[in-house]
Amino acid sequence: MSEHPSLLPSSAKFMKTKVTENIEIARNVFLLSLERHFDFIPGQVVGIHFTPAQDARLYSIASGENEKVLKILFNIQPGGILTPALAKCRKDDILYVSTPFGWFTCSREESAWWIASGTGIAPFASMYYSGQGDNKILIHGGRTTDSFYFQEDFLQGMHGRYIRCCSGEEEEGFYHGRLTSYLEEVDDLPVTQTYYLCGRVEMVVAVRDILIKKDIPYQNILSEIYF
Repeated sequence: MSEHPSLLPSSAKFMKTKVTENIEIARNVFLLSLERHFDFIPGQVVGIHFTPAQDARLYSIASGENEKVLKILFNIQPGGILTPALAKCRKDDILYVSTPFGWFTCSREESAWWIASGTGIAPFASMYYSGQGDNKILIHGGRTTDSFYFQEDFLQGMHGRYIRCCSGEEEEGFYHGRLTSYLEEVDDLPVTQTYYLCGRVEMVVAVRDILIKKDIPYQNILSEIYF
């Protein structure tokens, strides 16, 4: 996930936490596993830094609520404050991780659309691995076919309700084009369902405009911006 500027609530508390694994799952994209010290609601975020003197950066949790470790998906941001150093973390390295917080959450019973670009898939992965995927449609945008993180699990569990929109490569099983183009082509989007958007601000704004043009009520559109 890209780095959020730190917007930590005053109630957040940091805990010394060991790295258990750090895997490069695609070029400059990592899945970081950490010791887990707390419960969380899928869709929430944590603050991370190397020392208490640093400003923390916020990252969405990508693991399920019953997993033993806490997983963070991130890509290296050139000139970033934290991600270049996070990419070098190894087993047993120490980070400081905050208690989780955030409102970008969805219930298991709710029928909804999840719309993500790139590493913005992280909160939806947490929701999916927590058993919330049965009545959801997931639209995921990426530039190359290797940028659809967790796609094997989504394909197996969500079947035709997982749509991969690949703008840079054309391959069977993918919609060739941006996710905004896919949404433009969809007729009769359900107006009573909630639409959860997660990714860079340009994507979120463009998708929000498309949904509103298709008569989705503004209050039914929730977003999490990745920086």
